[in-house]
Amino acid sequence: MKKGFTLIELMIVVAIIGILAAIAIPNFIKFQARSKQSEAKANLKAMFTAEKAFVQEKDRYSSYVGEIGFAPERNNRYAYFTTAGTAFDSRVGTGSSTSTSAMAIEVDVFKGYVSQTAATLTCGVTAPAVSATGFVGEAVGNIDTDTTVDVWSISSDGRTTGATCDSHLGLNVASGEPANDQNDVNR
Repeated sequence: MKKGFTLIELMIVVAIIGILAAIAIPNFIKFQARSKQSEAKANLKAMFTAEKAFVQEKDRYSSYVGEIGFAPERNNRYAYFTTAGTAFDSRVGTGSSTSTSAMAIEVDVFKGYVSQTAATLTCGVTAPAVSATGFVGEAVGNIDTDTTVDVWSISSDGRTTGATCDSHLGLNVASGEPANDQNDVNR
């Protein structure tokens, strides 16, 4: 008597593995994309803290990331803006130093990420800007290499989000809380 598996038993096992993979792989990709969004949230909170500390020292907000001391680590998937200007802190080569005239931190192009520009915000705030009474910061990145970008914003003022906002926070976003203006994970 020979022992072994029949062809039908092997086909059933392959079918079960295929069904499990069809369920697990999309969930894994969505989980991975959500974990990449934590970079934007953490760095926007760091930008908020840097702006608030600068305001306590100088009694004004600043548009310059170098002046407020905001410089996220390399390998950043998101571009960070204090204003909608085009003066980037370049991350093209192997080294980077935050320029005193830079108003934004570029995506780490050296690591192969696609460069981004400031996006139009829809979560109850306008474009990234600095005024005498407050600021709005923004993070823009493409975390899953499709045509839609992931857009996050943070403001020194509390705000009410609109119906077009993808924020998970609901209708009211407190001062210093990042809001997801456009969610690249769910699109």
